[in-house]
Amino acid sequence: MPQNPPQPPQSFRERLGALRNLPPFLKLVWETSPGIASAQVGMRLVRALLPVAALYVGAQIIDEVVRLTNVAPPGNSPGAWFASGLVDRLVLLLAIEFALAVASDLLGRGISLLDSLLSERLSTTTSVRLMEHAATLDLEDFEDSEFQDRLERARTQAAGRTGLTSQLFGQAQDIVTIASFAAGLIAYAPWLMALLAVALIPAFLGEIYFNAQSYWLNFNRAPERRELDYVRQVAASAETAKEVKIFGLHAFLVARYRELATSFFRANRKIAVRRASWGSVLTAISTIAYYFAYAYIVWRTLHGDFTIGTLTFLSGSFLRLRGLLEQFLVGFSTVAGQAMYLDDLFSFFEIKPEIASPANPRPFPVPIAEGFTFEDVGFRYPGAERWAVRNLSLRLRAGEVLALVGENGAGKTTLVKLLARLYDPDEGRILLDGHDLREYDLFELRRNIGVIFQDFVRFHLSAADNIAVGLIEARDDMARIERAARQSLADEVVAKLPEGYKQLIGRRFKTGVDLSGGEWQKIAIARAYMRDAQVLILDEPTAALDARAEFEVFQRFKELTTSKTAVLISHRFSSVRMADRIAVLGDGRIEAVGTHEELMQQGGRYKELFELQAAGYR
Repeated sequence: MPQNPPQPPQSFRERLGALRNLPPFLKLVWETSPGIASAQVGMRLVRALLPVAALYVGAQIIDEVVRLTNVAPPGNSPGAWFASGLVDRLVLLLAIEFALAVASDLLGRGISLLDSLLSERLSTTTSVRLMEHAATLDLEDFEDSEFQDRLERARTQAAGRTGLTSQLFGQAQDIVTIASFAAGLIAYAPWLMALLAVALIPAFLGEIYFNAQSYWLNFNRAPERRELDYVRQVAASAETAKEVKIFGLHAFLVARYRELATSFFRANRKIAVRRASWGSVLTAISTIAYYFAYAYIVWRTLHGDFTIGTLTFLSGSFLRLRGLLEQFLVGFSTVAGQAMYLDDLFSFFEIKPEIASPANPRPFPVPIAEGFTFEDVGFRYPGAERWAVRNLSLRLRAGEVLALVGENGAGKTTLVKLLARLYDPDEGRILLDGHDLREYDLFELRRNIGVIFQDFVRFHLSAADNIAVGLIEARDDMARIERAARQSLADEVVAKLPEGYKQLIGRRFKTGVDLSGGEWQKIAIARAYMRDAQVLILDEPTAALDARAEFEVFQRFKELTTSKTAVLISHRFSSVRMADRIAVLGDGRIEAVGTHEELMQQGGRYKELFELQAAGYR
C-alpha cells in the first residue's frame, strides 16, 4: 500500500522547510550532466560580476569626460585630441566597456543554450527515474485512487520542474551580483542597504504566501485535474470515438470539461487578483524607498561629497540593487514554491513496494517438481469489505492443465494474480515445491510464468514487437517470434498485414493497421508462447473469439503445454473439458475439483452452469 502522502505546508516555517528538497534536486541535476552543470556555474559566475564592472567603468568615463571639459582643447578635430594623448584613458575605458557589453551578450546566449540543454536532459532523466521506480511498485498501488493522485502530481513535476534549474543557477548568479553592488554601496552609504531590506521584505513575504496558496490549490485539485484529463481523452480518442458518437456523448463531455475547467479558472483567478493587488501596494513601498535614497545621493553630490561619476555609480547601483534584490526575493519565493512541488516528486520516490524479493532468495526450481499448493488462502482487495477469496485450498500439480470455472466475481482472476505474486495473501500461504512463494526471487518467479489476461494491453507497436513483449529481451529473435505466432495461430493474422511482422498495428499512428478483437487476442496469446515459461496461464483471453476459434486455440494450448504446468479460465465449458482437472469456484472458495465427468456426476454449480450453457445451443 502507498504510504500516506505528505500534506501541503501550512506555516511559514513549513513552507521554507520545503527548501530541503533543493539539495537532492541539485544532486539530480549534477548527475544528469556534470559537464553542462559545471559550465553553467562558471559562465554565470563571470557574468554575475560584469554589471558592477560595467557600471564602475561607466562612472569612470563620466568623471573623465567631466575632467576633460575643464582642460584647454588641443584643437577642434578628433585627430588633434588623439594626437595630444589627452583622451587615451577615455578611449581605453570605452574599449573596456564595449568588451564588457560584448562578453555579457555572448555569455547570456551561452547560458540560455546550456539552460535549454540541461532542462531537456533533466526532464528525460527524471521521467526515466519515475518510470523505473513506478515499475518496482505493487499492482495494489496502481489500483488505489490516492496513489493515482500522487502519481499524477509526480508526473507533472517530472516534466514541469525543469525550469527550476535555470532559476536556481540564476539565483546564485544574482547573489554574486548583489554582493558586488552591495560592497560599493556600503563603502559610501551603509544605511542604504538597511533601507532596501525594510522596503523589500514585505513583498518577499507576500510572494511566499501566495506561492503556498497556489500549491495548496494544485495539491487539493489533483483528483479533479485527473478527471479533466480523462474527460478530454474520452471526448477525443480513437478508443472511445464509436460510443461517443453512437450515444451522442459529445455535448455531455464538453459540458463536463467546461465545468471543471471553469472551476479551476475561478479558483486561480481569485488567487491571481489578490496577488496582483497586494503586489502593487508592496511594490509602491520599494519605489518610495528608491527615490528617497536617490534624493539623498543627489543632496550629497550637491554638497561636494560625491563626484558626478560617483553619483551615477551610486544611483545606478542602488537602482540595480533594488531591482536585483526584488528579483532575488521574488525568485527565492518562487524557488521556495517550486520546492514545495518537489515534495510531490521526491515523496513518490520514497514509496516502497510491499511485494519484493527476499535478501537471500531460494533458487527457482527448474523444472518444477511438485507444483503449487494454496493453503487456506484468504485475500481481499485494499479498501474492500468483501473477501475476494477465503479459506481457499487447492493443488496445481506440476505438468497438469487445470481449468478454473465459476461465475463473475468468484475469484478466478484473483487466484491467478496471487499465483504470480501480483498480490500476496492476507491469510494462509502459497507453496511452490513445498516452499512459500515469498522465499523465491520475484523476477525469476514471474519470468517462469506466462500470463495473458482478458484485458491484455494492445500495444501500438509493430506486430513483431507486440509478440516480443512476452520476452522483450528476445525482441531481435525473429525465429522465436514467428514460432510463438504459429503456436497461437497469430501467424494467419500477420500474413494478412501489408508489411507482415514489421507492420505497425493499432490506429493511434498514421501508418497503423487496426485488428479485430479476435485477431488482437491471437497476437496477445502469442506473448505467452514467446515466454516459453514453465507455467502458462490463459485468463479468459479468448472472449472475442467465436466458439470454434476458441476451441482451436485451447486445443493448441493443450498440445503445446505437454510437460508444462498450465491454467486456463474460460466461460465456455466445451473448452475447459480438455483440462486434466477442473476447479469450480464460488464466492471466493473452491466448491469442487475433478474431471468434467466427475463434476457432472457430483451435480452442484458446475453441472448447473454447464446445462444452462448447453441449453443455449439447443
